[in-house]
Amino acid sequence: MKTKAVRLHGVNDLRVDEFELPGLKEDEILVKIISDSVCMSTHKLAKQGEAHARVMGSLTEEPVIIGHEIAGLIVEVGSKWQERFQKGQKFTIQPSLNYKGSMITPGYSYPYFGGDCTYAIVPKEVIELDCLIPYEGDAFFSASLSEPVSCVIAGFNRNFHTNSLNHDFDMGVKKGGNLAILGACGPMGLEAIDYAIQLEDGPQLIVAVDASAERIARAKRVLPPEKAEALNKKLVYLNPAEVEDVVAELLQLTDQAGYDDVFVYAPIQVLIEQADQILGKDGCLNFFAGPVDKELSANLNMYNLHYKYTHMIGFTGSTMTDMHEAIDLSSRKKIDPAIMITHIGGLEAAVETTLQLPSIPGGKKLIYTQIDLPLTAIEDFQQLGQTEPLFQKLHEACENHAGCWNKEAEDILLAHFEVDIVLTETGGKMHA
Repeated sequence: MKTKAVRLHGVNDLRVDEFELPGLKEDEILVKIISDSVCMSTHKLAKQGEAHARVMGSLTEEPVIIGHEIAGLIVEVGSKWQERFQKGQKFTIQPSLNYKGSMITPGYSYPYFGGDCTYAIVPKEVIELDCLIPYEGDAFFSASLSEPVSCVIAGFNRNFHTNSLNHDFDMGVKKGGNLAILGACGPMGLEAIDYAIQLEDGPQLIVAVDASAERIARAKRVLPPEKAEALNKKLVYLNPAEVEDVVAELLQLTDQAGYDDVFVYAPIQVLIEQADQILGKDGCLNFFAGPVDKELSANLNMYNLHYKYTHMIGFTGSTMTDMHEAIDLSSRKKIDPAIMITHIGGLEAAVETTLQLPSIPGGKKLIYTQIDLPLTAIEDFQQLGQTEPLFQKLHEACENHAGCWNKEAEDILLAHFEVDIVLTETGGKMHA
């Protein structure tokens, strides 16, 4: 079978290639990719090429398929796995394999498996490690976004607090506590707000800090304070440009008690230092922004570290438990990953989107690999709809969901491009 894929051939060298997949082995599975959301980590991969730790060999000799936030359909199952998987199942993946201590990872290391392609072969180790996950939800985009959502959940689970009775850690954010998110209105920060609101044993006060009035305005639309209020929580949005002293303002919101948990979602020194300054007693600072600068440092208050037991943690990726929680919460509509998405596009758009990702405004960019469509902002649907009926339909569907991407819009898009998303037992296809 032929596939079309975005492959990395070297530093900043991404190409859309069409080539033949090898024959399926008994311990492999053939899949049809429907969607893949673009991660900043993939941009970093393209910038580093073979210098990236997850690239296993020569990209010149064996280029790799990029993309790891994957959703699709199982097309053919090798004989070894036929009791576990069936043709036509929806799936997503947990890309953090940790296979025999190796850094090998889908979207970084494989010539025939990644998210930005039409068809791919799932290698045996992904299946052996239970990283190929059947998905029961109703939308492909939600399955794609389960990976970044799981990373948000992992961040919350990695926070910890201490006590004066013993040396045990109380894992997770403080129950009924104060939580602040700095750099809060990007895609991951938004999902952190969303997750914190629904978290039953989570914070009572959630303060979302962002320097962009435009991003805050969108955040208030997709995650209004009233949503938190309905769950007996308080959500406050704060723009540092609108206050004289952001640290003083943040502390005032807690009656000077400070914050039990602070997340920093942008790799900026001043944000890290502000986060440290607003920590309360036993406060945990979670640095959740992977920096490109290996020398990034910040001044932290060591007096408070000693006498107020403040502490700092960082983490990348997620565990299988985090992944299953993300899928469960999304499937039950407890969270809405669609708030992260601001653009959609087809496979050809994945090249420039990945290479230029830091300079493209907005949140998550979602690639539908089976279609041909330039990267398009949801906020542009209305104008484009004046001349193109497809975008008018998409605009109406998104307006019905607070301007967010949604299952109705996904169905309209896939039907328009006649993407087959249901496989019969006999191998035939039904329309979307």
